[in-house]
Amino acid sequence: MTTDAFHSTSREAGHGLVAPIAVIDIGSNSVRLVVYEQLSRSPTPIFNEKASCGLGREVLTTGKLNPDAVAKALLTLRRFRVLCDRMGVGRLYVLATAAARDASNGPEFVAACTEICRTEVEVLSGKREAQLSALGILSGVHHANGVVGDLGGGSLELADLHGQRIGSGVTFPLGGLALQDTSGRSLKKADKIAKDLLTKEPHLEHLKGRTFYAVGGTWRALARLHMFQRGYPLHVMHGYVIPGREALEFCRLVRRVPVDTLSRIDTVSDVRRPLLAYGALVLEHIIRIGKPASVFLSAQGVREGRLYELLSDEERRADPLISAAAELNEVRSRSPEHGLELIAWTDRFMASSGIDESAEEKRLRHAACLLSDISWRAHPDYRGEQSLNLIAHAAFIGVDHPGRAFLALAIYYRHVGLIDEDLSPRIRELVSARLLDRARILGAAMRVGYILSAAMPGTLPLTPLTVERGKLALMLMGELAPLGGERVVNRLRTLARLIGREPMVVTSA
Repeated sequence: MTTDAFHSTSREAGHGLVAPIAVIDIGSNSVRLVVYEQLSRSPTPIFNEKASCGLGREVLTTGKLNPDAVAKALLTLRRFRVLCDRMGVGRLYVLATAAARDASNGPEFVAACTEICRTEVEVLSGKREAQLSALGILSGVHHANGVVGDLGGGSLELADLHGQRIGSGVTFPLGGLALQDTSGRSLKKADKIAKDLLTKEPHLEHLKGRTFYAVGGTWRALARLHMFQRGYPLHVMHGYVIPGREALEFCRLVRRVPVDTLSRIDTVSDVRRPLLAYGALVLEHIIRIGKPASVFLSAQGVREGRLYELLSDEERRADPLISAAAELNEVRSRSPEHGLELIAWTDRFMASSGIDESAEEKRLRHAACLLSDISWRAHPDYRGEQSLNLIAHAAFIGVDHPGRAFLALAIYYRHVGLIDEDLSPRIRELVSARLLDRARILGAAMRVGYILSAAMPGTLPLTPLTVERGKLALMLMGELAPLGGERVVNRLRTLARLIGREPMVVTSA
Protein backbone atom coordinates (compact mmCIF):
# COMPACT_ATOMS: atom_id res chain seq x y z
CA MET A 1 0.00 0.00 0.00
CA THR A 2 1.46 3.34 -1.07
CA THR A 3 0.69 6.95 -0.36
CA ASP A 4 -0.43 7.31 -3.99
CA ALA A 5 -3.23 4.87 -3.30
CA PHE A 6 -4.65 7.25 -0.75
CA HIS A 7 -3.59 10.67 -1.91
CA SER A 8 -4.75 12.00 -5.25
CA THR A 9 -4.35 15.64 -6.17
CA SER A 10 -4.17 17.68 -9.32
CA ARG A 11 -1.38 20.24 -9.70
CA GLU A 12 -1.36 23.29 -11.89
CA ALA A 13 0.95 23.14 -14.88
CA GLY A 14 4.07 25.23 -14.91
CA HIS A 15 5.95 24.97 -11.66
CA GLY A 16 4.30 22.04 -9.86
CA LEU A 17 2.78 24.41 -7.31
CA VAL A 18 -0.73 23.75 -6.06
CA ALA A 19 -3.00 26.68 -6.90
CA PRO A 20 -6.47 27.26 -5.46
CA ILE A 21 -9.40 26.59 -7.76
CA ALA A 22 -12.69 28.47 -7.51
CA VAL A 23 -16.30 28.26 -8.64
CA ILE A 24 -18.80 31.12 -8.75
CA ASP A 25 -22.42 30.00 -8.83
CA ILE A 26 -24.78 32.72 -10.13
CA GLY A 27 -28.05 31.33 -8.81
CA SER A 28 -31.59 32.62 -8.88
CA ASN A 29 -31.55 33.43 -5.17
CA SER A 30 -27.88 33.99 -4.34
CA VAL A 31 -24.46 34.46 -5.90
CA ARG A 32 -21.78 32.39 -4.21
CA LEU A 33 -18.00 32.07 -4.44
CA VAL A 34 -16.25 28.97 -3.14
CA VAL A 35 -12.46 28.77 -3.30
CA TYR A 36 -10.96 25.31 -2.81
CA GLU A 37 -7.45 24.59 -1.62
CA GLN A 38 -6.75 22.58 -4.75
CA LEU A 39 -8.43 20.28 -7.23
CA SER A 40 -8.58 16.86 -5.57
CA ARG A 41 -10.89 13.92 -4.98
CA SER A 42 -11.99 15.55 -1.75
CA PRO A 43 -11.68 19.32 -2.34
CA THR A 44 -11.41 21.42 0.82
CA PRO A 45 -13.05 24.88 0.78
CA ILE A 46 -10.76 27.61 2.06
CA PHE A 47 -13.17 30.47 1.39
CA ASN A 48 -16.95 30.51 1.00
CA GLU A 49 -19.12 33.61 0.66
CA LYS A 50 -22.55 34.30 -0.75
CA ALA A 51 -24.71 37.35 -1.41
CA SER A 52 -28.50 37.10 -1.59
CA CYS A 53 -29.27 38.98 -4.79
CA GLY A 54 -32.68 37.57 -5.76
CA LEU A 55 -32.00 37.46 -9.50
CA GLY A 56 -34.85 35.02 -10.03
CA ARG A 57 -37.50 37.11 -8.32
CA GLU A 58 -40.39 37.82 -10.75
CA VAL A 59 -38.52 36.46 -13.78
CA LEU A 60 -41.39 34.09 -14.65
CA THR A 61 -43.99 36.88 -14.62
CA THR A 62 -41.99 39.81 -16.03
CA GLY A 63 -39.65 37.79 -18.20
CA LYS A 64 -36.70 39.91 -17.09
CA LEU A 65 -34.06 40.14 -14.39
CA ASN A 66 -34.79 42.92 -11.93
CA PRO A 67 -32.39 45.89 -12.43
CA ASP A 68 -31.69 46.22 -8.70
CA ALA A 69 -30.91 42.49 -8.44
CA VAL A 70 -28.62 42.74 -11.47
CA ALA A 71 -26.76 45.69 -9.97
CA LYS A 72 -26.27 43.86 -6.67
CA ALA A 73 -25.08 40.70 -8.45
CA LEU A 74 -22.56 42.59 -10.59
CA LEU A 75 -21.23 44.42 -7.54
CA THR A 76 -20.84 41.07 -5.79
CA LEU A 77 -18.99 39.62 -8.77
CA ARG A 78 -16.52 42.52 -8.79
CA ARG A 79 -15.71 41.75 -5.15
CA PHE A 80 -15.37 38.05 -5.89
CA ARG A 81 -13.02 38.67 -8.83
CA VAL A 82 -10.71 40.77 -6.65
CA LEU A 83 -10.78 38.11 -3.93
CA CYS A 84 -9.81 35.44 -6.48
CA ASP A 85 -6.91 37.59 -7.66
CA ARG A 86 -5.71 38.20 -4.12
CA MET A 87 -5.95 34.50 -3.24
CA GLY A 88 -3.96 33.44 -6.29
CA VAL A 89 -6.76 31.37 -7.80
CA GLY A 90 -5.39 29.43 -10.77
CA ARG A 91 -8.67 28.49 -12.39
CA LEU A 92 -12.09 30.09 -12.00
CA TYR A 93 -15.31 28.50 -13.26
CA VAL A 94 -18.46 30.60 -13.40
CA LEU A 95 -21.87 28.91 -13.63
CA ALA A 96 -25.25 30.59 -14.14
CA THR A 97 -28.56 28.81 -13.59
CA ALA A 98 -32.32 29.32 -14.05
CA ALA A 99 -32.63 33.09 -13.73
CA ALA A 100 -29.92 33.84 -16.30
CA ARG A 101 -31.17 31.22 -18.78
CA ASP A 102 -34.89 32.13 -18.50
CA ALA A 103 -34.75 35.95 -18.56
CA SER A 104 -34.98 37.84 -21.87
CA ASN A 105 -32.17 40.14 -20.68
CA GLY A 106 -30.14 37.14 -19.51
CA PRO A 107 -27.60 37.33 -22.37
CA GLU A 108 -26.89 40.99 -21.59
CA PHE A 109 -26.38 40.15 -17.93
CA VAL A 110 -24.13 37.18 -18.76
CA ALA A 111 -21.99 39.39 -21.00
CA ALA A 112 -21.48 41.81 -18.10
CA CYS A 113 -20.61 38.90 -15.80
CA THR A 114 -18.06 37.60 -18.31
CA GLU A 115 -16.35 40.97 -18.52
CA ILE A 116 -16.11 41.30 -14.74
CA CYS A 117 -15.00 37.70 -14.07
CA ARG A 118 -12.60 37.67 -17.02
CA THR A 119 -13.64 34.13 -17.86
CA GLU A 120 -16.44 32.43 -19.72
CA VAL A 121 -19.75 32.09 -17.92
CA GLU A 122 -21.43 28.74 -18.52
CA VAL A 123 -25.21 29.16 -18.59
CA LEU A 124 -26.48 25.77 -17.53
CA SER A 125 -29.48 24.19 -19.19
CA GLY A 126 -31.88 22.39 -16.87
CA LYS A 127 -30.53 18.99 -17.91
CA ARG A 128 -26.94 20.14 -17.51
CA GLU A 129 -27.71 21.50 -14.03
CA ALA A 130 -29.33 18.19 -13.07
CA GLN A 131 -26.27 16.30 -14.33
CA LEU A 132 -23.83 18.47 -12.36
CA SER A 133 -25.91 18.11 -9.21
CA ALA A 134 -25.85 14.33 -9.63
CA LEU A 135 -22.08 14.43 -10.18
CA GLY A 136 -21.82 16.42 -6.95
CA ILE A 137 -23.62 13.63 -5.11
CA LEU A 138 -21.52 11.02 -6.88
CA SER A 139 -18.38 12.80 -5.70
CA GLY A 140 -19.52 13.10 -2.09
CA VAL A 141 -21.57 10.00 -1.26
CA HIS A 142 -20.16 6.49 -0.97
CA HIS A 143 -22.23 4.10 -3.12
CA ALA A 144 -25.11 6.47 -3.87
CA ASN A 145 -28.44 4.99 -4.95
CA GLY A 146 -31.52 7.14 -5.39
CA VAL A 147 -32.78 10.35 -6.92
CA VAL A 148 -30.97 13.67 -6.70
CA GLY A 149 -33.10 16.79 -6.31
CA ASP A 150 -31.55 20.26 -6.54
CA LEU A 151 -33.90 23.03 -5.42
CA GLY A 152 -32.73 26.53 -6.28
CA GLY A 153 -34.49 29.85 -6.32
CA GLY A 154 -35.76 29.39 -9.86
CA SER A 155 -36.00 25.68 -10.55
CA LEU A 156 -35.96 22.10 -9.32
CA GLU A 157 -33.78 19.55 -11.09
CA LEU A 158 -34.17 15.79 -10.69
CA ALA A 159 -31.80 13.03 -11.82
CA ASP A 160 -31.64 9.31 -11.08
CA LEU A 161 -28.35 8.03 -9.69
CA HIS A 162 -27.34 4.39 -9.27
CA GLY A 163 -23.68 3.63 -8.68
CA GLN A 164 -21.76 5.46 -11.39
CA ARG A 165 -24.78 5.71 -13.69
CA ILE A 166 -26.59 9.04 -13.98
CA GLY A 167 -29.95 9.06 -15.73
CA SER A 168 -31.22 11.90 -17.88
CA GLY A 169 -32.20 14.95 -15.83
CA VAL A 170 -35.43 16.94 -15.83
CA THR A 171 -36.18 20.46 -14.64
CA PHE A 172 -39.27 22.16 -13.24
CA PRO A 173 -40.04 25.83 -12.42
CA LEU A 174 -40.46 24.96 -8.74
CA GLY A 175 -37.73 26.99 -7.06
CA GLY A 176 -38.81 29.05 -4.07
CA LEU A 177 -38.70 32.40 -5.84
CA ALA A 178 -40.38 30.95 -8.92
CA LEU A 179 -43.23 29.52 -6.83
CA GLN A 180 -43.65 32.78 -4.95
CA ASP A 181 -43.90 34.52 -8.30
CA THR A 182 -46.26 32.21 -10.18
CA SER A 183 -48.53 31.60 -7.18
CA GLY A 184 -48.86 35.23 -6.22
CA ARG A 185 -47.39 34.28 -2.84
CA SER A 186 -50.28 31.89 -2.18
CA LEU A 187 -49.13 28.64 -0.61
CA LYS A 188 -52.40 27.02 -1.66
CA LYS A 189 -51.79 27.86 -5.32
CA ALA A 190 -48.10 26.92 -5.01
CA ASP A 191 -49.14 23.56 -3.61
CA LYS A 192 -51.37 22.87 -6.62
CA ILE A 193 -48.62 23.93 -9.05
CA ALA A 194 -46.11 21.57 -7.43
CA LYS A 195 -48.62 18.70 -7.26
CA ASP A 196 -49.61 19.05 -10.92
CA LEU A 197 -46.00 19.11 -12.11
CA LEU A 198 -44.65 16.28 -9.96
CA THR A 199 -47.52 13.76 -10.04
CA LYS A 200 -46.57 10.80 -12.26
CA GLU A 201 -43.04 12.14 -12.78
CA PRO A 202 -41.04 9.00 -13.78
CA HIS A 203 -38.07 9.90 -11.58
CA LEU A 204 -40.30 9.79 -8.51
CA GLU A 205 -42.02 6.58 -9.58
CA HIS A 206 -38.63 4.85 -9.26
CA LEU A 207 -37.75 6.40 -5.89
CA LYS A 208 -39.70 4.06 -3.59
CA GLY A 209 -37.51 2.55 -0.86
CA ARG A 210 -34.41 4.37 -2.10
CA THR A 211 -32.73 7.62 -0.97
CA PHE A 212 -33.69 11.13 -1.99
CA TYR A 213 -30.57 13.31 -2.08
CA ALA A 214 -31.62 16.88 -1.28
CA VAL A 215 -29.41 19.66 -2.65
CA GLY A 216 -29.94 23.40 -2.27
CA GLY A 217 -29.90 26.14 0.33
CA THR A 218 -33.61 26.12 1.16
CA TRP A 219 -33.64 22.40 1.88
CA ARG A 220 -30.46 22.72 3.93
CA ALA A 221 -32.13 25.48 5.96
CA LEU A 222 -35.16 23.23 6.45
CA ALA A 223 -32.91 20.40 7.63
CA ARG A 224 -30.98 22.71 9.95
CA LEU A 225 -34.26 23.67 11.58
CA HIS A 226 -35.11 19.98 12.00
CA MET A 227 -31.64 19.24 13.36
CA PHE A 228 -31.80 21.93 16.04
CA GLN A 229 -35.39 21.19 17.01
CA ARG A 230 -34.52 17.59 17.84
CA GLY A 231 -31.27 18.55 19.62
CA TYR A 232 -29.12 16.56 17.23
CA PRO A 233 -25.53 16.45 18.55
CA LEU A 234 -23.56 16.73 15.29
CA HIS A 235 -24.07 20.05 13.50
CA VAL A 236 -22.72 18.88 10.14
CA MET A 237 -25.16 19.16 7.24
CA HIS A 238 -23.57 16.81 4.72
CA GLY A 239 -24.80 13.32 5.45
CA TYR A 240 -27.64 14.38 7.76
CA VAL A 241 -30.39 11.81 7.17
CA ILE A 242 -34.10 12.13 7.97
CA PRO A 243 -36.34 9.05 7.65
CA GLY A 244 -38.88 9.54 4.87
CA ARG A 245 -41.98 9.50 7.05
CA GLU A 246 -40.43 11.89 9.59
CA ALA A 247 -39.36 14.28 6.82
CA LEU A 248 -42.92 14.23 5.43
CA GLU A 249 -44.44 15.15 8.78
CA PHE A 250 -41.89 17.91 9.35
CA CYS A 251 -42.58 19.43 5.90
CA ARG A 252 -46.30 19.47 6.69
CA LEU A 253 -45.59 21.22 9.99
CA VAL A 254 -43.41 23.90 8.37
CA ARG A 255 -46.00 24.88 5.78
CA ARG A 256 -48.94 24.63 8.18
CA VAL A 257 -47.85 27.17 10.80
CA PRO A 258 -46.45 30.72 10.52
CA VAL A 259 -42.71 30.33 10.00
CA ASP A 260 -41.72 32.72 12.80
CA THR A 261 -43.55 30.57 15.35
CA LEU A 262 -41.43 27.50 14.65
CA SER A 263 -39.09 26.37 17.41
CA ARG A 264 -35.44 27.34 16.76
CA ILE A 265 -36.34 29.46 13.72
CA ASP A 266 -33.40 31.65 14.78
CA THR A 267 -31.12 29.05 13.18
CA VAL A 268 -32.43 30.07 9.72
CA SER A 269 -31.40 33.40 8.18
CA ASP A 270 -34.02 36.13 7.70
CA VAL A 271 -33.48 36.02 3.94
CA ARG A 272 -34.15 32.27 3.74
CA ARG A 273 -37.21 32.13 6.03
CA PRO A 274 -39.83 33.26 3.47
CA LEU A 275 -38.79 30.40 1.18
CA LEU A 276 -39.00 27.62 3.79
CA ALA A 277 -42.69 26.88 3.27
CA TYR A 278 -42.24 26.65 -0.52
CA GLY A 279 -39.27 24.33 -0.14
CA ALA A 280 -41.26 22.26 2.37
CA LEU A 281 -44.25 21.80 0.10
CA VAL A 282 -42.09 20.75 -2.85
CA LEU A 283 -40.25 18.21 -0.67
CA GLU A 284 -43.57 17.04 0.77
CA HIS A 285 -44.89 16.18 -2.70
CA ILE A 286 -41.63 14.45 -3.65
CA ILE A 287 -41.83 12.25 -0.54
CA ARG A 288 -45.57 11.61 -0.84
CA ILE A 289 -45.30 10.60 -4.50
CA GLY A 290 -41.89 8.90 -4.47
CA LYS A 291 -42.00 7.29 -1.01
CA PRO A 292 -38.22 7.32 -0.40
CA ALA A 293 -36.86 5.46 2.60
CA SER A 294 -34.91 8.54 3.67
CA VAL A 295 -33.88 12.07 2.77
CA PHE A 296 -30.11 12.63 2.67
CA LEU A 297 -28.96 16.26 2.95
CA SER A 298 -25.97 17.07 0.80
CA ALA A 299 -23.54 19.97 0.95
CA GLN A 300 -22.27 18.79 -2.44
CA GLY A 301 -23.99 19.98 -5.59
CA VAL A 302 -23.41 21.76 -8.88
CA ARG A 303 -20.09 23.36 -7.86
CA GLU A 304 -18.55 20.13 -6.64
CA GLY A 305 -19.97 18.30 -9.64
CA ARG A 306 -18.16 20.70 -11.95
CA LEU A 307 -14.87 20.03 -10.15
CA TYR A 308 -15.50 16.28 -10.23
CA GLU A 309 -15.74 16.53 -14.03
CA LEU A 310 -12.19 17.86 -14.15
CA LEU A 311 -10.69 14.78 -12.50
CA SER A 312 -9.23 11.88 -14.43
CA ASP A 313 -11.04 8.53 -14.38
CA GLU A 314 -8.43 7.22 -11.96
CA GLU A 315 -8.91 10.16 -9.61
CA ARG A 316 -12.67 9.75 -9.70
CA ARG A 317 -12.35 6.12 -8.65
CA ALA A 318 -10.42 7.12 -5.50
CA ASP A 319 -12.30 6.97 -2.20
CA PRO A 320 -13.06 10.57 -1.11
CA LEU A 321 -12.91 9.79 2.61
CA ILE A 322 -9.59 7.99 2.34
CA SER A 323 -8.25 10.79 0.13
CA ALA A 324 -9.23 13.44 2.68
CA ALA A 325 -7.80 11.41 5.58
CA ALA A 326 -4.56 10.91 3.64
CA GLU A 327 -4.23 14.65 3.02
CA LEU A 328 -4.64 15.37 6.74
CA ASN A 329 -2.19 12.61 7.56
CA GLU A 330 0.31 14.15 5.15
CA VAL A 331 0.19 17.65 6.62
CA ARG A 332 -0.54 17.06 10.32
CA SER A 333 0.96 13.75 11.45
CA ARG A 334 4.45 13.29 12.83
CA SER A 335 5.08 10.62 10.22
CA PRO A 336 2.61 10.06 7.36
CA GLU A 337 4.30 6.74 6.59
CA HIS A 338 3.46 5.53 10.09
CA GLY A 339 -0.24 5.97 9.33
CA LEU A 340 0.11 3.65 6.35
CA GLU A 341 2.01 1.11 8.45
CA LEU A 342 -0.75 1.27 11.05
CA ILE A 343 -3.26 0.25 8.38
CA ALA A 344 -1.25 -2.84 7.47
CA TRP A 345 -0.57 -3.64 11.15
CA THR A 346 -4.27 -3.49 12.10
CA ASP A 347 -5.19 -5.39 8.91
CA ARG A 348 -3.12 -8.32 10.12
CA PHE A 349 -4.51 -8.06 13.65
CA MET A 350 -8.13 -7.99 12.47
CA ALA A 351 -7.64 -10.85 10.00
CA SER A 352 -6.28 -13.11 12.75
CA SER A 353 -8.68 -12.02 15.48
CA GLY A 354 -11.83 -13.68 14.19
CA ILE A 355 -13.70 -10.40 14.64
CA ASP A 356 -16.26 -9.96 11.88
CA GLU A 357 -15.59 -6.81 9.86
CA SER A 358 -17.63 -5.57 6.91
CA ALA A 359 -16.08 -3.81 3.92
CA GLU A 360 -17.44 -0.48 5.18
CA GLU A 361 -16.04 -1.06 8.67
CA LYS A 362 -12.64 -1.90 7.17
CA ARG A 363 -12.78 1.31 5.11
CA LEU A 364 -13.54 3.34 8.23
CA ARG A 365 -10.71 1.64 10.12
CA HIS A 366 -8.26 2.58 7.37
CA ALA A 367 -9.41 6.20 7.50
CA ALA A 368 -9.03 6.20 11.30
CA CYS A 369 -5.45 4.95 11.02
CA LEU A 370 -4.61 7.85 8.73
CA LEU A 371 -6.22 10.32 11.15
CA SER A 372 -4.77 8.81 14.31
CA ASP A 373 -1.94 11.32 14.89
CA ILE A 374 -3.29 14.59 13.49
CA SER A 375 -3.63 16.23 16.93
CA TRP A 376 -0.19 15.38 18.30
CA ARG A 377 0.75 19.06 18.65
CA ALA A 378 -2.03 19.65 21.20
CA HIS A 379 -1.35 19.40 24.93
CA PRO A 380 -1.48 15.71 25.93
CA ASP A 381 -4.46 16.33 28.23
CA TYR A 382 -6.53 17.66 25.32
CA ARG A 383 -5.48 15.49 22.37
CA GLY A 384 -8.47 13.20 22.73
CA GLU A 385 -10.98 16.02 22.96
CA GLN A 386 -9.37 17.99 20.13
CA SER A 387 -9.22 14.94 17.87
CA LEU A 388 -12.85 14.13 18.51
CA ASN A 389 -14.03 17.66 17.72
CA LEU A 390 -11.81 18.05 14.68
CA ILE A 391 -12.74 14.73 13.10
CA ALA A 392 -16.44 14.84 13.93
CA HIS A 393 -16.80 18.30 12.36
CA ALA A 394 -14.25 18.07 9.54
CA ALA A 395 -15.25 18.87 5.96
CA PHE A 396 -15.21 15.20 5.03
CA ILE A 397 -17.32 13.70 2.28
CA GLY A 398 -17.99 10.06 1.50
CA VAL A 399 -18.93 9.27 5.10
CA ASP A 400 -22.24 9.28 6.96
CA HIS A 401 -22.76 10.58 10.49
CA PRO A 402 -22.37 7.19 12.23
CA GLY A 403 -19.09 6.82 10.31
CA ARG A 404 -17.94 10.26 11.46
CA ALA A 405 -18.76 9.35 15.05
CA PHE A 406 -16.82 6.08 14.74
CA LEU A 407 -13.72 7.88 13.45
CA ALA A 408 -13.92 10.51 16.18
CA LEU A 409 -14.45 7.95 18.94
CA ALA A 410 -11.68 5.62 17.78
CA ILE A 411 -9.12 8.42 17.86
CA TYR A 412 -10.49 9.73 21.15
CA TYR A 413 -9.97 6.28 22.71
CA ARG A 414 -6.51 6.09 21.11
CA HIS A 415 -5.48 9.16 23.11
CA VAL A 416 -7.31 8.83 26.43
CA GLY A 417 -7.84 5.10 26.77
CA LEU A 418 -11.23 3.51 27.35
CA ILE A 419 -12.42 6.34 29.56
CA ASP A 420 -15.93 7.65 28.90
CA GLU A 421 -16.43 10.02 31.84
CA ASP A 422 -15.53 13.17 29.91
CA LEU A 423 -17.17 12.03 26.66
CA SER A 424 -20.59 13.40 25.75
CA PRO A 425 -23.08 10.53 25.62
CA ARG A 426 -24.73 12.21 22.60
CA ILE A 427 -21.83 11.41 20.27
CA ARG A 428 -22.07 7.76 21.28
CA GLU A 429 -25.75 7.77 20.37
CA LEU A 430 -24.82 8.22 16.71
CA VAL A 431 -23.16 4.80 16.46
CA SER A 432 -24.56 1.32 16.88
CA ALA A 433 -23.39 -0.90 19.71
CA ARG A 434 -21.35 -2.82 17.14
CA LEU A 435 -19.58 0.30 15.81
CA LEU A 436 -18.91 1.53 19.34
CA ASP A 437 -17.30 -1.83 20.16
CA ARG A 438 -15.16 -1.60 17.00
CA ALA A 439 -14.10 1.95 17.91
CA ARG A 440 -12.99 0.81 21.37
CA ILE A 441 -11.06 -2.16 19.96
CA LEU A 442 -9.34 -0.02 17.33
CA GLY A 443 -8.52 2.70 19.86
CA ALA A 444 -7.01 0.11 22.19
CA ALA A 445 -5.00 -1.45 19.36
CA MET A 446 -3.67 1.96 18.36
CA ARG A 447 -2.58 2.58 21.92
CA VAL A 448 -0.42 -0.55 21.70
CA GLY A 449 0.93 0.46 18.30
CA TYR A 450 1.86 4.00 19.30
CA ILE A 451 3.59 3.06 22.55
CA LEU A 452 5.65 0.55 20.56
CA SER A 453 6.61 2.81 17.68
CA ALA A 454 6.66 6.33 19.19
CA ALA A 455 4.73 7.31 16.01
CA MET A 456 7.78 6.64 13.85
CA PRO A 457 7.86 4.34 10.82
CA GLY A 458 9.80 1.08 10.67
CA THR A 459 8.75 -0.57 13.94
CA LEU A 460 5.20 -1.83 13.33
CA PRO A 461 6.12 -4.06 10.37
CA LEU A 462 8.63 -5.81 12.67
CA THR A 463 6.27 -6.18 15.65
CA PRO A 464 3.14 -7.99 14.43
CA LEU A 465 0.11 -8.24 16.69
CA THR A 466 -1.96 -11.35 16.00
CA VAL A 467 -4.25 -13.85 17.66
CA GLU A 468 -2.41 -17.17 17.81
CA ARG A 469 -3.86 -20.33 19.35
CA GLY A 470 -6.45 -18.37 21.28
CA LYS A 471 -4.03 -15.77 22.64
CA LEU A 472 -3.29 -12.19 21.66
CA ALA A 473 0.40 -12.33 20.79
CA LEU A 474 2.75 -9.40 20.34
CA MET A 475 6.03 -10.37 18.65
CA LEU A 476 9.13 -8.53 19.88
CA MET A 477 12.10 -10.28 18.40
CA GLY A 478 15.83 -9.66 18.59
CA GLU A 479 16.88 -6.09 19.26
CA LEU A 480 13.21 -5.06 19.64
CA ALA A 481 12.64 -7.29 22.69
CA PRO A 482 13.31 -4.44 25.18
CA LEU A 483 10.27 -2.57 23.80
CA GLY A 484 8.04 -4.82 25.87
CA GLY A 485 7.94 -2.65 28.95
CA GLU A 486 5.23 -2.35 31.59
CA ARG A 487 3.16 0.22 29.68
CA VAL A 488 3.14 -1.96 26.57
CA VAL A 489 2.03 -4.98 28.58
CA ASN A 490 -0.73 -3.00 30.31
CA ARG A 491 -2.09 -1.72 27.02
CA LEU A 492 -1.87 -5.17 25.48
CA ARG A 493 -3.81 -6.55 28.45
CA THR A 494 -6.58 -3.96 27.92
CA LEU A 495 -6.92 -4.87 24.25
CA ALA A 496 -6.89 -8.59 25.04
CA ARG A 497 -9.71 -8.12 27.53
CA LEU A 498 -11.82 -6.31 24.90
CA ILE A 499 -11.59 -9.23 22.47
CA GLY A 500 -11.81 -11.99 25.08
CA ARG A 501 -8.24 -13.29 24.76
CA GLU A 502 -5.21 -13.79 26.97
CA PRO A 503 -2.28 -11.43 26.26
CA MET A 504 1.14 -12.83 25.42
CA VAL A 505 4.43 -11.07 24.57
CA VAL A 506 6.74 -13.27 22.51
CA THR A 507 10.42 -12.33 22.70
CA SER A 508 13.80 -13.78 21.83
CA ALA A 509 17.36 -12.67 22.24
